Amino acid sequence: MSPPKAPTLFLLFFLLLLSSTTTSNAHNITRLLAKYPQFSTFNHYLTTTHLASQINRRQTITVLALDNTAMSSLLAKHYSLYTLKNILSLHVLVDYFGSKKLHRISKRSTLTSTMFQATGAAPGTSGYVNITNLKGGKVGFGAEDNEGKLDATFVKSIKEIPYNISIVQISHALNSAEAEAPTAAPSQLNLTEIMSKQGCKAFADLLTASGADDKFNENMDAGLTVFCPTDSAVKSFMPKYKNLTASKKVSLLLYHGIPVFMSLQMLKTNNGVMNTLATDGANSYDFSVSNEDEVVSLDTTVVTSKVLGILKEEEPLIVFKINKVLMPKELFKPVVAKEANAPGADAPADSEPADAEDNTNGVQGLGGGRLVMVVLSLWIGILLI
Repeated sequence: MSPPKAPTLFLLFFLLLLSSTTTSNAHNITRLLAKYPQFSTFNHYLTTTHLASQINRRQTITVLALDNTAMSSLLAKHYSLYTLKNILSLHVLVDYFGSKKLHRISKRSTLTSTMFQATGAAPGTSGYVNITNLKGGKVGFGAEDNEGKLDATFVKSIKEIPYNISIVQISHALNSAEAEAPTAAPSQLNLTEIMSKQGCKAFADLLTASGADDKFNENMDAGLTVFCPTDSAVKSFMPKYKNLTASKKVSLLLYHGIPVFMSLQMLKTNNGVMNTLATDGANSYDFSVSNEDEVVSLDTTVVTSKVLGILKEEEPLIVFKINKVLMPKELFKPVVAKEANAPGADAPADSEPADAEDNTNGVQGLGGGRLVMVVLSLWIGILLI
């Protein structure tokens, strides 16, 4: 006798629903544009201004892309990088507009908000873009603070992932007096002060004493991710640290920095090997990033450390708190896996005791994967009754 079809269909629908919810917001603007060389300059400046990572964190977004010719005209005006960021952020709409939607706008015209408006630096309606259907099936675009002028027209759709991200090409850059206004560089963040005030004073003191903090500060404007061990983790590691030479101490400290901005979501979606500030030619000084049940881990082959939380996130800087000091294989002996059932299979000599703060963050617990397994187990149990 064949099993009932209704429960089986419901189970398949349930699995499909779970699959769709776990893959949402999985776009990467840099990778999508990398397939189109004619947008290489635009793509480069999205990364340089850190707009790319902000776009990737948005669940619904439309990017008005400029080809290399249009970008050349924009760059010829010699804006500062911070002003250029405001201009490009005006070209990122915080709503989904695919090709069909653009050509079927109700009442012929609509105003939509942009990432420039979302920064809080755009007064009034200057952070809005006017989209208008024109004669002959054309679509025009113009900044709302540009006296009603439509500076650009729709050229073509580049990539659409409904209703997640849409990338469309427009003919020219949008003009906006507010976005083009001179913008000062962000105030210099004090990295060691940030760490000292939030449970990482011991590590901050090591950076200052060794002079490694200079290297961190040099990379801050271009993008910097720092993994800061807790005070208790540094305290337990100090006997090993004191045995290192001065140059090796600096290498170990630089090993805790990545020369790009990597948000928590980016770490989760870009698992794999990461180079660090200590990476130099033959000295790889890299580690692997992985995540399971929402917990992000850093594996050096000597020790595995977990991300406990975020101390500071203000692009281009992000500082994570971790539960163990990262020990590179270039300075310490990698752990050799032992057979689980082998007699006397004790913990490796270089492994460190679990940090007491390991469970104080809100990241761990019953993650998405475990929840799925629990629900599926219950449902399968019902089917078997």
